[in-house]
Amino acid sequence: MKYLCLVYYEEKTIDAMSQQEWVALNQECIACGEGLRASGHFIAGNALQPISTATTLRMRDGKAQITDGPFAETKEQLAGFYMLDANNLDEAIQLASKIPPARLGSIEIRPVRELQPA
Repeated sequence: MKYLCLVYYEEKTIDAMSQQEWVALNQECIACGEGLRASGHFIAGNALQPISTATTLRMRDGKAQITDGPFAETKEQLAGFYMLDANNLDEAIQLASKIPPARLGSIEIRPVRELQPA
């Protein structure tokens, strides 16, 4: 089963890191992805640019409403994702516990709902 692991943390925590700490965290994330790939659990994943680069789109009455920034103000911001293949939620939790930013924020784990053609 596919699970999407959404990585959240407070950007101000990252902003407070030294360049060396930031590079080390990124290297840990790369190693985590490589380990998950080697074990056959990694499907896809990427880090996201800061929320200052976000654009939110809403379609209302056939018209696009565009706003700068994220959809909602939250304490933690979406920073990236890992798409994993796991046998069940317990395995997905075990795999997600290895994602380094879990130490700084949280990992939301959600099963993927496959859409079936009509």
